[in-house]
Amino acid sequence: MAINPSARIHPSSVIEEGAVIGPECEIGPFCVVGPEVTLGARVHLKSHAIVTGWTDIGDETVIFPFANIGDIPQDKKFAGERTRLIVGKRNRIREGVTMNTGTEGGGGVTKVGDDGLFLANAHVAHDAIIGDRVIAVNNASIGGHCIIEDDVLIGGLSGVHQFVRIGKGAIIGAVTMVTHDVIPYGLVHAPRGELKGLNLVGLKRRGVSREDIMALRAAFQALAQGEDAFQDRARRLRDADEGTSPYVDEIVAFVLGDSGRSFLTPG
Repeated sequence: MAINPSARIHPSSVIEEGAVIGPECEIGPFCVVGPEVTLGARVHLKSHAIVTGWTDIGDETVIFPFANIGDIPQDKKFAGERTRLIVGKRNRIREGVTMNTGTEGGGGVTKVGDDGLFLANAHVAHDAIIGDRVIAVNNASIGGHCIIEDDVLIGGLSGVHQFVRIGKGAIIGAVTMVTHDVIPYGLVHAPRGELKGLNLVGLKRRGVSREDIMALRAAFQALAQGEDAFQDRARRLRDADEGTSPYVDEIVAFVLGDSGRSFLTPG
């Protein structure tokens, strides 16, 4: 056990032998920190938080009461292999959130980026790869092997099916089931997840230029037209507009880097 002397640990908490507690960490009452856990600098565990498994928590992350971080995957195929969870810096992980380690068949690592916000009872399943500045609202559930790129917002009570990719800057409305890949900057809502347009509010808040937003609108219309395969429409868009807007280029690259799942298409 390596506990930095500047850390503050409530006497009722259990820090198991082998844990690494970084400088200026604060561990509140009745927490449990497992033997393979590493807490970076200034991590704050509020009361009754559990961090277990082979888990790294980045600097300045705050974990709220009754969150369970780093426990084994909820996967019937899991046979006790040693797998890992890596959580980045400055995340806010609210009450009752669960994040599981990976599985051997899925690469062995679940990874969460920096500056995320995971509201009460959200779930990140095994082998998911979560980007930076992702927001998962109350009771949102991210399935195993998903890839959630930067700046995605997933609404409350929504579910993302295993192996789905959600592109950068997309927004998923509340009470939505997402079973297909979502293009960057897409706007998805309705119970069975329909691609309704672009996340224009998010783009404007990030200061995206009017010219780039117009290019994205035109690209969305181009992808909505035609009876051929969605990837073929993306290739036409690439050939017609390559280099016009980096945001359009991101959509094209995402579609042509197909994961093998079908895409939500404009409807």
